[in-house]
Amino acid sequence: MKRLLFLLLCFVISLPSTVHGQKNHENALKIAFTRDGFVWIKTGAKEERITKQAANILYPPQWSHDGKWILYQKEMVSEINSNKETHSEIWVYNMETKEHRKIFHDGVNAKWSPKENIIAFLSGGVLNVSNLDDFKNVALGVDNFEWYPDGRAVFASSAAAIKPDGWTNPELYKIPIGQNFKEITMSENVQELFKIPKELSNGKVSILSINASSFAFSPDGKWVSFIVNPTASWSMDSDMVCVITADGENFEVLDETILGIDQPSWAPSENLLGYIAGGGRIVFGFKNKKLKVQELPAFKSNTLTPPNFAEMGFTWVNDNTLIVSRVVEAEWNNDPNKRPNPALYMIKMKENEQPKITNPKKGQGDFQPNYASSANKLTWVRKNMNAMNGDLWIADINGKNSELWVKNIGLYSIY
Repeated sequence: MKRLLFLLLCFVISLPSTVHGQKNHENALKIAFTRDGFVWIKTGAKEERITKQAANILYPPQWSHDGKWILYQKEMVSEINSNKETHSEIWVYNMETKEHRKIFHDGVNAKWSPKENIIAFLSGGVLNVSNLDDFKNVALGVDNFEWYPDGRAVFASSAAAIKPDGWTNPELYKIPIGQNFKEITMSENVQELFKIPKELSNGKVSILSINASSFAFSPDGKWVSFIVNPTASWSMDSDMVCVITADGENFEVLDETILGIDQPSWAPSENLLGYIAGGGRIVFGFKNKKLKVQELPAFKSNTLTPPNFAEMGFTWVNDNTLIVSRVVEAEWNNDPNKRPNPALYMIKMKENEQPKITNPKKGQGDFQPNYASSANKLTWVRKNMNAMNGDLWIADINGKNSELWVKNIGLYSIY
């Protein structure tokens, strides 16, 4: 009898910690997301709508480096001289004071500095920075950019231009921001790093070089990955994954990819670049989309997708482990109910193991895997492939203890 009471006592003591372990993401994670044209936040178990007017939200809401601010961009329509014009407003929201602050009337592609509460954004080809009170022009002719890891400069590109004798070259630049916002001077000390060739090839396919985008720094800051795009329609079918040293000295074309799938992404601490290779838009079939990992500077490539499968997205967990959203290869079908829906698989590179970790019900798929390192949790969107929104699920990285976290979610980011 004493032994039975002891076992019951142990069970009662252990029960709260088990429940807390399953729900610890509610305290460890904060999420900003869109739903029905509004921006929402969820902290703990509470959901709160923070915008009052419905709008077209152009990008996922972004957390500042310290988690105190949320950046969001919304498309608005204004009437000027009886004509309706669309513009993109840049706003920030203070988590502590609940204050909304408009940063700029018509800007795009706004991004937080990785070190300070400073925002860089584009407006009509002008790169601007704002300290949330004022803004300053930094450089002209910028098409895309990304912050350097130290927050003291941006890595930027200019687009190719069409002239009577053909296209010019897109170019890459380092644009200093400096340490003192008040001392920023337009186009001061801009450094040209590299002129991208007018045509790029991976040995099988060639494209025109028109734009460069999706810049990402390697963990050691010595390499930058990016995508070179041809003209707009062409870029739906064929783009090139490229890398360059941060000083602009060494440039390489790695492989073909397309828009609309996950962008190239570096492993957390080693110079391993993951990307989904393969040309041809999805309406040509769910095929020829293989996850590759490139080791730099050795330029050793490893294809991780097995035959007869195609990848829709991926996320790094650690330098050895990735989670992929994977479908069985299939031709395109005009009936949405006959298209393949993905499930999540865990890839352990050293162990050469790839177990399936989710099993969505018929008519639904698991998309957009995302590893939340602060809580050691995996999130993904479960939805029908045809749907814009879905439900956000969360689980252990092996797919166990899965649960619905946020219903009917659009764009989102986690802090």
